Amino acid sequence: MSRVTIEVVVNGQPHRAEIPARRLLADFIRDDLFLTGTKRGCETGVCGACSVLLDGEVVKSCLSLAVQAEGHEITTVEGITSGGELHPLQASFAEHGGFQCGYCTPGMLMAAIAILNESPSPTEAEVRAGLSGNLCRCTGYVGIVESIMAAAEKMRGT
Repeated sequence: MSRVTIEVVVNGQPHRAEIPARRLLADFIRDDLFLTGTKRGCETGVCGACSVLLDGEVVKSCLSLAVQAEGHEITTVEGITSGGELHPLQASFAEHGGFQCGYCTPGMLMAAIAILNESPSPTEAEVRAGLSGNLCRCTGYVGIVESIMAAAEKMRGT
């Protein structure tokens, strides 16, 4: 199998790695960088548990090759804290019951960050549309949507 060298910035840290050309981004993140917050779920792009930000845009890492990230910036759930403090979305998920088993939570958080980056004052319909690529089998989405709406309000300072 052919190997390639890639250079990426993950959670603010530069990485250079020689990997198999067909290595999935999810496998690179989890198995090479040991960032296990990104989950392998359906491995067909349906569940969104593997969602990460690539240059600020949400992508399904189980459908992306690591070589496609060459020269780009990747943010995983491990990279959203600041100075040891939870991201406002993480705190809001805990406060408003945005998770139960937690398996989908990293992908939900990454999708939520993308939603709030695009619209700091989203409507509930915009939040639900933005989450449409992420599945949760536990919560029924009410707590997730409430968590995102509350975090948006807090992040706006209102």
